[in-house]
Amino acid sequence: MAIVKRYGFYFLLIGVLSDFLTPYILGLFYPKLNQLTAVMSLFGDVGSPVRQAFLIWSAVAGTFYVLGLPAVYQTFKEGSSSLAFWGTFAIGAYGIGDCIFTGLFSVDTQQAQWTVSTWVHNIGSGIGYGGFLIFPLFLYLLYRKLGDRSQSRNYLILWLFSLVFAGIYGLARIPMINQWPLLNQLGLWQRISFLFNYLPIVLFAVRQIKKRS
Repeated sequence: MAIVKRYGFYFLLIGVLSDFLTPYILGLFYPKLNQLTAVMSLFGDVGSPVRQAFLIWSAVAGTFYVLGLPAVYQTFKEGSSSLAFWGTFAIGAYGIGDCIFTGLFSVDTQQAQWTVSTWVHNIGSGIGYGGFLIFPLFLYLLYRKLGDRSQSRNYLILWLFSLVFAGIYGLARIPMINQWPLLNQLGLWQRISFLFNYLPIVLFAVRQIKKRS
């Protein structure tokens, strides 16, 4: 446990980097998939030529997120035990629900109805993405409680940006309007939305690594 706490933020960065690079590296081997319109989970579809690589990569990235949890909890605990719980839960929900579950339960777009695997995948992804989305809010609350106005303001701004792009991504998923210009680029909005969710985690992890070095 001491090793996990000591190197937890390195694990967290590895998890983010692995997760972020997944569609761009695997996209080189799946050129038929339009990354501007297709969501990332389609790399793991039963008909995907990179399915196994995507499933394994997702599970590995999720494991690194989980390995970072003790370090996240320890840092949050300095400000509030309740924030420590919820902040750790948010990252854990993403690592398990949207990464590990993705690796274990893939989607099958060839089926007319959702399979059990697709149900578990989509529910896990929904819960995980929710944790991913609200993590910057807990960072804002943590640094405000610690009296660090500069950091709390930065994370509040990043959280608001992530909400804006998450909202656009959500609109792009609505069948009645997702054919409108710009909104018809579902994959693009998903990737932009995820980018603004990665940034607070990266900044937080790098700050903690520098603090401990």
